[in-house]
Amino acid sequence: MSDLTDKDLLAAEFVLGTLDDSERQQVHRQRQQDGELEQLIQAWEARLAPLGDEVKSIAPGPHLLARIERRIDAVEARAALQHSDDRVTRLRRRITIWRGMAGVSSAAALILAALLVGAPTSSPDQSQFVAVFQQDDQQPAFMLSVNLEQRRLHVMPVTAKPMEDRSYQLWIKEASLGPTPQSVGVLDDDLSIDQSALQQYSPELLKRATFGISVEPSGGSPTGQPTGPAIHGYLYPTQAPGNQRL
Repeated sequence: MSDLTDKDLLAAEFVLGTLDDSERQQVHRQRQQDGELEQLIQAWEARLAPLGDEVKSIAPGPHLLARIERRIDAVEARAALQHSDDRVTRLRRRITIWRGMAGVSSAAALILAALLVGAPTSSPDQSQFVAVFQQDDQQPAFMLSVNLEQRRLHVMPVTAKPMEDRSYQLWIKEASLGPTPQSVGVLDDDLSIDQSALQQYSPELLKRATFGISVEPSGGSPTGQPTGPAIHGYLYPTQAPGNQRL
């Protein structure tokens, strides 16, 4: 194969975007020194550009961004579980530091959530799920871990603190339960909750459900529905089936 053919193929792959990142950077540097390669790249760009005119633009669905963000959060949560035991130990020590920091990122919040289900093991538990309760990009208020097989839950406050004459209440909402949220329970004075509070719900329902924590009068909502400000979260698996990342 001649040098020209090899170079022509390289230019085509560069324009098509099939090179990996290191190869692409190498070609980018080479084209600045090699006039022939630069001309070939421009020729391929001119040759392929009209194809883009034949592709109709498609507007993304209204829920696409939220789905992408949830997928990223889930990947970050599982990635946290891949670290070694000493990494987990260091993160445990940082929990108290994170509680005092402003603007902790969602990624850090999910790493913290992963700690609720313990260190990674050689036999990953695919029944463990976690949720993060935070408002927009603010520091998370609560973490929730759920073992779907046992339908047991654990609530851990991060920045939330007990309030005088006020109670936090945990809610669940899913289409099969009706149009309004159902109360899971009122958090105790130490911001814990009965670990068996989800026993009546199936694992499949829990996977689909939206969870919320609202601020209510002392003892819980007097109406059976959230009456105060609420923050929401979804359950994400801490480990993909087969110990694989998404």
